[in-house]
Amino acid sequence: MVRAAKAIQEAGLVGEMAGEVDVTPDWKPVAEKVRWLTGGWDDSVARERYRNRGGRPIKARGRLTGPRTVAAGDETYTARRGIVIATGTEPFIPPIPGLDEVDYWTTHDLIAMQEIPESMIVIGAGSSGAELGWVAAQFGANVTFVEAEDHILPSEEPEAAALVEEAFAVDGIEVRTGARAERVEARDGSVVVTVAGGDELEAERLFVATGRKVDVSGLGLETVGLDGSARFIEVDENLRAADGIWAMGDVTGDALLSLVAVYHSKIVAAEILGQDHPPVRYDAVPRVTFTNPEVGSVGMTEADARAAGRDVVAVVKQLPATFAGMVHWVENGIIKLVADRESGALIGATVAGPKAGDVFGMLNLAVHAGVPLAELQSMLYGFPGLYSAIGEALGAYGRGVTTVVDPEYQGLEVLDTIKP
Repeated sequence: MVRAAKAIQEAGLVGEMAGEVDVTPDWKPVAEKVRWLTGGWDDSVARERYRNRGGRPIKARGRLTGPRTVAAGDETYTARRGIVIATGTEPFIPPIPGLDEVDYWTTHDLIAMQEIPESMIVIGAGSSGAELGWVAAQFGANVTFVEAEDHILPSEEPEAAALVEEAFAVDGIEVRTGARAERVEARDGSVVVTVAGGDELEAERLFVATGRKVDVSGLGLETVGLDGSARFIEVDENLRAADGIWAMGDVTGDALLSLVAVYHSKIVAAEILGQDHPPVRYDAVPRVTFTNPEVGSVGMTEADARAAGRDVVAVVKQLPATFAGMVHWVENGIIKLVADRESGALIGATVAGPKAGDVFGMLNLAVHAGVPLAELQSMLYGFPGLYSAIGEALGAYGRGVTTVVDPEYQGLEVLDTIKP
């Protein structure tokens, strides 16, 4: 979906760079690709694959009945080594008056849609909402975002969010920030959302993208000494919740991302097999929002770092004001680096711009490994690859090269205050 939407925008650049092109968006091949990738939302293929690897899939609702026992359907099963709880999350639906009386979409519904609606209101402009709303807009939907926070992508750096919001405006996408939905109703075949202040927004479809929530009720946690009314399952650094019981993924309440669930899986597998492994850590969790521009980030934002009492410096480099940005015709983008004075290493970084989800990869490694800034500044960068702009932001080429294109950049002086 995202790749198809980007292809539409990329084709539009031909007129500016290399000639003429005429693009007519068509959702049908995208919907067909989604059906193929998801198996038509039928998990039978996945269950068969699991069975062929020696597993035993049981399609029933499971419930703990004791330290090593699980009831599923009419059967009770006893685990020899342990039990893993990986029940994921479900969409969080805010208590907006009237919402339960209209037909609204959640993430699954939008991904499975067969036709693009003429218009759509999106309540919530976090990563998933922003991505999917943007996709719909590229295929012709008139999209309006309603976001209660001060800026879209509330978990990301405000400078990156501002770039995405500006790009949305160019695409004709309306964004209402600091706007809280107060009422929802169906009217003449449309959905009407009333926001604080009394403004009414009307669209064919309503997409509710206000995050996910964990629900541990009904899992029988009480039978193993755990709190069945908790917001999530509390685990230790080995993802152990109780003797012989591990929890992984969203149900732990930590970094609700699919990549984290995959990361958890190897730790849990090592635990069950009695193998050594590093403890779980979340100081370098990568995040990518696939809008245009993309936003790739890792670690702490500047605001989070300061709120945690860290002594940090932060610099922002404009991507168009780099040699790499000029070569690649980058019109908007930033690199933001958050460095800890005490350790002399990056503890957070954000790239917003073309292919940011790939470009920020080296920053992901730098934050994860605690690479000193001096080491990053001594690196050679493959010029003029987009990632080489990170070298310009760090001062890897010296002041001369860095300030030729961007004489107003003060980041090098700021980074110089961190002594190796």
